[in-house]
Amino acid sequence: MDIQHINWYPGHMKKTRDLIQENLKLVDTVLEVLDARIPMSSRNPVIDELVRGKRRVILLNKSDLADAAENAKWAEKLRSAATETLLLNSMSGEGLKALKGTLAAIQEERNALSVRKRPLRILIAGVPNVGKSSLINRMVGKRSAKIGDKPGVTRGKQWLGLENSMQLLDTPGILWPKFEDPQAGLYLAFCGSIKDEIMDTESLALELIKSILANYPRFLAARYKLGEADLPQDGDFTGEAALQTMEAIARKRGFILPGKRIDYMRTAVALLDEFRGGLIGRITLEKASGGGRAR
Repeated sequence: MDIQHINWYPGHMKKTRDLIQENLKLVDTVLEVLDARIPMSSRNPVIDELVRGKRRVILLNKSDLADAAENAKWAEKLRSAATETLLLNSMSGEGLKALKGTLAAIQEERNALSVRKRPLRILIAGVPNVGKSSLINRMVGKRSAKIGDKPGVTRGKQWLGLENSMQLLDTPGILWPKFEDPQAGLYLAFCGSIKDEIMDTESLALELIKSILANYPRFLAARYKLGEADLPQDGDFTGEAALQTMEAIARKRGFILPGKRIDYMRTAVALLDEFRGGLIGRITLEKASGGGRAR
């Protein structure tokens, strides 16, 4: 799958970049929301460039869907003296208390250094479908931001008042024009940050199987009741071996068309949906000990 040549960069993302740039001078702190399953691939270099120099808090959201051991390693790797990193589950609210405490400390620090006391102004940014809207609803205390399971549902500029009188600027999810690392594009597609409508769903699911087989084969075996013969042997995660596993999953689920043909599309959709929902298991696709686009 050649993700480098997919035409996916819509005009609203250019508008979002301009919106962030225009309003950055108004904010004190940036909440950068990442997907804990792919911390580096979901870390937008455009956002990093735009907000450089601003106080930042990194939120590893969807941490409940990611490998717990990797969550701890990533939090430590991304944390620095100038950048706090917190684990978060915006759907359940786990980690929200720690976030509120961090923001209160930043506001106190800011007011101690400033003659003019005022509420902290916060900008929240991240790639599409990373969970910003559900986080905002948790922070505000009511359903004020539109939530959807597809990327790009938040539109325009929204200043929101928080319970502690702080002010939050919401921005639509923003991707970047070109993936230097094609693998980053695949990871974003696995997690739903790139619209499924412009992807080859069957090929994408096959690539996802390869990624899971490389580190969490037991999860696939348990979820789809696969036997040893259904999984690649001797570390073979090539396309042919992954295809064999995909076909085994289809048979176990009964995704068969007339003439005993495999229903690859139905199998692919089920795999992607179940991965995104955490039903296959707690999976981190990018390991903290590996490479990546760390900054």
